[in-house]
Amino acid sequence: MPTPSASEQDTRRIASGLAAVSPALHRALDRRLAQDFPHPKLPEGQLALLRLVGERDGITVRKAADTLLMKPNNMSALVTQLAGLELLERRQDGDDKRVAHLHLTAEARDRIAMVGDLMDGYVLEALHTLTEGERGAIGSALGALQTLTQHIHPAAD
Repeated sequence: MPTPSASEQDTRRIASGLAAVSPALHRALDRRLAQDFPHPKLPEGQLALLRLVGERDGITVRKAADTLLMKPNNMSALVTQLAGLELLERRQDGDDKRVAHLHLTAEARDRIAMVGDLMDGYVLEALHTLTEGERGAIGSALGALQTLTQHIHPAAD
């Protein structure tokens, strides 16, 4: 069996490192947010739907289900839960009353903005502890990491 080239070994090392550091970074941010965010954390499915509606205001329930790879009845349950929490509005389509469009409430937008500000602050605080070279390396890698994400999950934006 042939020995992998040095380049292939480097690529494998990078893949292993990214696969390890990405969830660790997410967990660290999530734990920090749990300490500072004054609202209870929503289940992942609800968070995913709120993020999606925030990115695609007016998306239909069916399109949201397709995008998040969920069954329409499960998506409908999530919508009902979030509407009950006053975080999501369901508006009937003007032409087809069977179609509902989803919109964030002002409360949801405020919470999402607060989470974004907290997360940005945590990362900014941590970046200030790094050397200029380390910050530059991370900055230089951002575009490639976004492209990598799209290759792993083509629907990711």
